[in-house]
Amino acid sequence: MSSTAAPTPLRAPFACDPQHSRGRAYAEEGSGERSAFQRDRDRIVHSTAFRRLQYKTQVFVFHEGDHYRTRLTHSLEVAQIARSIARALGLDEDLAEALALAHDVGHTCFGHSGEEALNEVMRPYGGFDHNDQTFRALTLLERRYIAFNGLNLTWETLEGVVKHNGPLTNPPPTIKAFQSVCDLKLDTYASAEAQVAALADDIAYNNHDIDDGLRAGLFTPHDLLPLPVVGPVFDELLRAHPGAEPVRLTHEAVRRLINIMVTDLVTETRARVVALKPTSADAVRALGQPLVAFSSAMQAADKALRPFMFDRMYRHYRVNRMIAKARRVVQDMFHLFMEMPQTLPPEWQRQITEPGSPAAARVIADYIAGMTDRYALEEHRRLFDLTAKT
Repeated sequence: MSSTAAPTPLRAPFACDPQHSRGRAYAEEGSGERSAFQRDRDRIVHSTAFRRLQYKTQVFVFHEGDHYRTRLTHSLEVAQIARSIARALGLDEDLAEALALAHDVGHTCFGHSGEEALNEVMRPYGGFDHNDQTFRALTLLERRYIAFNGLNLTWETLEGVVKHNGPLTNPPPTIKAFQSVCDLKLDTYASAEAQVAALADDIAYNNHDIDDGLRAGLFTPHDLLPLPVVGPVFDELLRAHPGAEPVRLTHEAVRRLINIMVTDLVTETRARVVALKPTSADAVRALGQPLVAFSSAMQAADKALRPFMFDRMYRHYRVNRMIAKARRVVQDMFHLFMEMPQTLPPEWQRQITEPGSPAAARVIADYIAGMTDRYALEEHRRLFDLTAKT
């Protein structure tokens, strides 16, 4: 047996360096064994919000099958992809991993349908956005330390969470308020590590949603053949292995597709590094365009895949039925808690000083957003089923 492991690349000059972090909002002593970014990653993994992702929907609600992705398994897959890309580009792997693990902790129960339902009822009170809720969880809602609320993450991790999709021209309330504590330079791009985490998210959910959709029987490999990039991979496998077990064929296809997309991203990013010549992490932020990117051909392939997935999976009638249920569960609870905050658990009641106010609505949104799918269904039953124990 032989090994041909790729050598670890040198740290790129434009990588974030934990030795030169801009620090934390609350000063802490360093750790001799772990870098600042490693400590951020570890704090995220041990957080309550991260653990709850185990029972939060990716597309299918938890009780529909043990093998479908949850927010937790998705986040772990994003982290693996982000770390691999960061290593290939000479970036800080721990920061990229921390950002990948943190990126979904603000998602509500029931996935995007839960978020849409909560945003609708919160519209008179400032709305609801899962990216802002992620920031709230990391900076306010986690209660693990004596000296401060939140996880007290480094400036670089918070910046990456806020701007992983690009500059923020109209920041949501929590992020805007935090600016006075820690200037996150909202009008620039984030670090290369944050850009890697964002595109690792795209790679993971595109390919694993294909896997879950095939497993659920919402479409077949033959339905995918007209699509660019995806189609040729499935076509080659179907021709070469006509009698292959479907689950093996799907796993092989997804493995190849992830490799194709990662290779494309690394190749395109290396070309941009040569052309743009960033010399520091701050130079990456000041470029005025992303440094980490797919090629134009891969971007076109991604654009072609999205309408197919919306038509055949995200808006399939079985998914739509769960969306309808999720909306009722979330909105029923919100309206009841706004009308009767005394029905909230005591620790949440104590946070409401002015019932019916925007501040009260935000507390209720925090409570509902933190629920897992399972807890939300059980809480709704306790509140609205007259035969259920309260």
